[in-house]
Amino acid sequence: MIRILQSDQVGRLLARKAQRFSEAEGVVRPILEAVRKRGDKALLEYARQFDGLERPTVRVPEQELRAAVKELTPDFRSAVEMASENIRAYALRQMPRAWMEEVAPGLCVGQIVRPLHTVAAYIPAGRYPLPSTLMMTAVPAQVAGVLNICIACPKPVPEVFGTAGILGLSQVFQMGGAQAIAAFAFGTRTVPRADRIVGPGNIYVAAAKKLLAGEVGIDFVAGPTEILIVAADGDPAHFAADMLAQAEHDAHASAILLTTSKRLAAAVAKAVASQLATLPTAKVASKSIARNSAVILVRSLAEAIEIANRLAPEHLSIPEESLLDRVRHAGSVFIGPFSPEAAGDYASGPNHVLPTSGAARIRGGLSVTDYLKVISVQQLSEPALRRLAPAITTLARAEGLEAHARSVEVRLTG
Repeated sequence: MIRILQSDQVGRLLARKAQRFSEAEGVVRPILEAVRKRGDKALLEYARQFDGLERPTVRVPEQELRAAVKELTPDFRSAVEMASENIRAYALRQMPRAWMEEVAPGLCVGQIVRPLHTVAAYIPAGRYPLPSTLMMTAVPAQVAGVLNICIACPKPVPEVFGTAGILGLSQVFQMGGAQAIAAFAFGTRTVPRADRIVGPGNIYVAAAKKLLAGEVGIDFVAGPTEILIVAADGDPAHFAADMLAQAEHDAHASAILLTTSKRLAAAVAKAVASQLATLPTAKVASKSIARNSAVILVRSLAEAIEIANRLAPEHLSIPEESLLDRVRHAGSVFIGPFSPEAAGDYASGPNHVLPTSGAARIRGGLSVTDYLKVISVQQLSEPALRRLAPAITTLARAEGLEAHARSVEVRLTG
């Protein structure tokens, strides 16, 4: 049964406990070191031990990807095409532009935009296969113009391999866990070294990404999924369904409703229990609901938004657009009764790879910009450099960097 709490009881529920990586880090450190030292040999050992690999290499042959496409139903293929089209259109709108402008006589500044060379997307295949995550990670990379897009998936899931085939991705590797992250971070004879690794995973994948950040670029270290819903009224069945949609992911997932209405709170709690009774994933969802979820009574919508900003949730559902200006921290925002979080998971276009555990305070979700470099450009004429010279040389000498000052002056004397 889901708990109903008062807003002054929310502290314990919202108190963030840093995900305990220490045990996971202890497990993955030797795996990372083994792959760094022994490359493909270690990678194959772990792939056979943990991922059930039977082929002689982790690389999936292109004919296997083509065969997987043929296994897909017409409905599934149509869904992939519609979803990927919307993801692509959204990523195109996110693309930064190159520009060059003369901001003062003889002083031109600007930027050029260049894609990363190689990116790797980790696609989980544990409890649930996630072809949607393949689209969310690969399609923005395609829009960015990344030359080498690599996919890691620990199981030969037809939906994942087939989606890769539909998208024209050929560098697919059957490998998972910390060994997959290590392979992309260090590179092996079979697996290219990546500039950035993106995508969600279990605690061992997260721990590996955390330990290797700096060796390789990462998106963020993701924890269990979460949703926070703000509502004063509405259909209890809708809210219960949205909460269970998150709860079924993982026993550690979190689903919270903030409401000003005692009547709605009771009705949602009843609806959650009713829907759980027929939910095929109830074994997982019921644990999440009992351990990490709640309906919280608040005094006003303003207080609800203040609590939401404290939590910085991965997914935030609000009843109307007028509240959007008050939202400061969230991974992705869903507005109104016909914007379920599941729409964002699959087909509306914005990315579903999102920051969790309060990380939305410092960044939004995965976007096309994660696959790009914005490089600054400047060009000065001699008169422009003369105008700036006093400021440049004064600041350089204030910092004790005499050669900096002289590098300007040598151009303007003699």
